Amino acid sequence: MGRLFWKLFFGFWLTLLLTGLAVALAVNVLRDAPETEDAPAIVGGPAAAILVDSGAAVLRHGGVEALREFILSGEGRPRTSRLHAIGASGHEVLDRAVSEEAREAALSAARTDRRRQAARWVESPQGERWLLFVPPGEARPIARHRSQPLLPPAVLMLGIGVAASIAFAALLAWYLSRPIRHLRSAFDRAAQGQLDVRVSGRIGARRDEIADLGRDFDRMAQRLQQLLEAQQRLLHDVSHELRSPLARMQAAIGLARQNPARTDDMLTRLEHETERLDRLVGELLTLSRLDTAAGQGEAEEIDLMEMLEAVVADARFEAQSNGRDLRYVHSGEGVGRFHVEALQRGIENIVRNAVKYTAPGTTVEVRAQRLPGRDGVCIEVCDRGPGVSESELPHIFEPFRRGESGAGVSGFGLGLAIAKRAIEANGGSLQARNREG
Repeated sequence: MGRLFWKLFFGFWLTLLLTGLAVALAVNVLRDAPETEDAPAIVGGPAAAILVDSGAAVLRHGGVEALREFILSGEGRPRTSRLHAIGASGHEVLDRAVSEEAREAALSAARTDRRRQAARWVESPQGERWLLFVPPGEARPIARHRSQPLLPPAVLMLGIGVAASIAFAALLAWYLSRPIRHLRSAFDRAAQGQLDVRVSGRIGARRDEIADLGRDFDRMAQRLQQLLEAQQRLLHDVSHELRSPLARMQAAIGLARQNPARTDDMLTRLEHETERLDRLVGELLTLSRLDTAAGQGEAEEIDLMEMLEAVVADARFEAQSNGRDLRYVHSGEGVGRFHVEALQRGIENIVRNAVKYTAPGTTVEVRAQRLPGRDGVCIEVCDRGPGVSESELPHIFEPFRRGESGAGVSGFGLGLAIAKRAIEANGGSLQARNREG
């Protein structure tokens, strides 16, 4: 388990534990608070009725002295000793003090209680009338009789709370820290060069910020892998392109040494190969500069239609000298701010590429129109060349990529890659498709 797990665990656990203890303490305080009942002036109910009936029977058959002995004999029995008897003169049979409230309540109960349970007038054999009733004792806490648990309630509650809080905190900490551990492992592997690592499958189908972070990592790793593969492929292609002219230059130098009479021819060959290398390095630098804002040039406000007309005019001169032609059709205006140098270079590459591959005696069509309702211009360049297979179309804008139709055609395969980056640098997009018919 990592440090984050334990931080989350103890944080959640302490929070739950303190909350549980506070709730338990409040419950215990409220539960153990003594509850009292207001004592009535006289006691009623079945128990009081039995006591009054017993005293009445003793008084009716044994007289006042028998009643005194009955009450005094119940000193060890609190209920019997609580029986009171008041004579007609108002004195109590054992001269015990009786509150005025109890006296009035007993008189009222004797008049209104039809079942004569709470209080009763009883006549002794001597003809004396006595009022029998049971006054209440002191107000006392309500008794609660419970079986004694094996453990004190506080200890039992504390144990259950601690166990539950530990389980919940551990589960929550594991749930939050598990995907972070997977992310950390993935970052370590990516730092070691394993860019094929992915974490979305290990995080699972959860939908939260951590899962979003995992998916962002996968996209980053995939993009880095693609860039690294493109860089490695670019280095391989550059080394291949450099190897051929360098080999020819070395061969020309060797032939010049073997046959000094051909030195002028070999120097011409060396000059040609040097110019080829210079063009290759220049296009590589252009491709590299287009990846940065500094290499795109300053944005200027121009009419794109006029720039296209100039590009087509220059390319038409070259096309007509090779038995081909160019036709330019446009509608609307194309005024906007563009990185002129980069954009012009990209469009020139596309037009020259079309002129290079179109069949002799055919015309390359360049059409431009402003997109209705949108701030943009659609440019189409259509040639009459052999086309590209559908499987190669998505890759023709990659550096040093030549289709099957490019065999035997001069060039390095960088023109369309430069065009794509130049157009994207101006907020546009570049697509290629085979023409029907």
